[in-house]
Amino acid sequence: MQPVVHLVVGYICYAAYARWRLDGPPADAPALAAIGGAALPDLIDQSLAAAGITGVTRTIGHSLLFVVPLVAVVWLYTRARDRELLGVAFAIGILSHIATDMPWHVLAGDYDELGFLLWPITPMPEYSGVKELGTVAGVEITTLWLEAVIFVAGIALWWQDGRPGLEAVWQFVRG
Repeated sequence: MQPVVHLVVGYICYAAYARWRLDGPPADAPALAAIGGAALPDLIDQSLAAAGITGVTRTIGHSLLFVVPLVAVVWLYTRARDRELLGVAFAIGILSHIATDMPWHVLAGDYDELGFLLWPITPMPEYSGVKELGTVAGVEITTLWLEAVIFVAGIALWWQDGRPGLEAVWQFVRG
């Protein structure tokens, strides 16, 4: 999945949680925590690959051996500071990232590319990229088509929710 789509999926998942548990759209801080959590695996792994430390872009940041303990630490930290909702939002964001990196490999039969789930115990081959899902009326349909639909739907939901987090980001940028 494209990195920007992970951010949108993290938001969609947290927005669903907020409506289910909190009876409304997300507040600013938890929305940003969910989006930040969704961004973290790619920020870690793509940085490591760009620096030449790893040879692939899905290693520690995508490994459940790192992610699960990280979620526990963040949740315990936020709970101790009476900000548990931020820990929940972060967990939803990062776990949505890991979960949405799996289906394309399963659908394409590229099971070896799921090695990131338990890296470094299991090897992670180079990511093979966009997956073909089929052909409709002579047009090749790829995972990018589905990701585009998810992206647009997520942005529409975020907009409808009042763009939570945007004002906080603008205030930070302005200083």
